[in-house]
This record gives sequence, structure tokens and C-alpha cells, in this order.
Amino acid sequence: MSNPYVPLLIMVAVAVLMALGGLAASAAIGPKNYNRVKVANYECGVDPTPRAPQAGRFPVKYYLIAMTFIIFDIEVVFLYPWAVTFSELAVFGLVSMLLFIALITVPYVYEWRRGGLEWD
Repeated sequence: MSNPYVPLLIMVAVAVLMALGGLAASAAIGPKNYNRVKVANYECGVDPTPRAPQAGRFPVKYYLIAMTFIIFDIEVVFLYPWAVTFSELAVFGLVSMLLFIALITVPYVYEWRRGGLEWD
């Protein structure tokens, strides 16, 4: 009887070989004539212009709110499987999920007290 992981290892080896082969082929076949335009940053096809003086900086608070949403969205995603298999997990599942919720509550309280959830 053979090892059940052999097909998986073969599949991983083939995937790695195909990825490395694609990189090697593009390095060997691809064009190599670089100029100033090709190595310049691409700005939507238009040369960048200075901002208007009244525009100001884009607020970083938007990104902080987005990251907070992602963190708590992931928390909800982890709660779904727990809720489905709650009766099968018994006390171990309850304790582990309470620990998980407690660990997620700490940054939430920190963010709340810091004022990160207030949109000015």
C-alpha cells in the first residue's frame, strides 16, 4: 500500500515546475530592450500633475476604518463554522470560542477608546 500523500506531492512538484518553467521561459524569450519610458512608473497613461492646493492629503482614517472592518469581518467568518458545529464541539468549542472572542475584543476596545471609530 502506497502513501496517500504521494499524489499530493506530485501535484505540488508539477505546480512548482510549471511556475519556475514559466519564469525561465519569460526570462529567456522576453524582450530585453529597456528605455526610459519602459522603466518609468505608470500613472494611468497620463503624466502626473501636482495636486490642487485645496485638495490636501487623503485622510488615513479611511484606511484605518477599512482595516478594522476587515478584522471584524474575519471574526464573523470564524464564528460561522463554530455556530454550525456548536453541539458537536461541546465545552471545548465553547471555551475556545470565548477565548477567541476575548482576544478579538481587546483590539476593538483599544480602537474604540483611541477614537478610531469616530468619523470626523
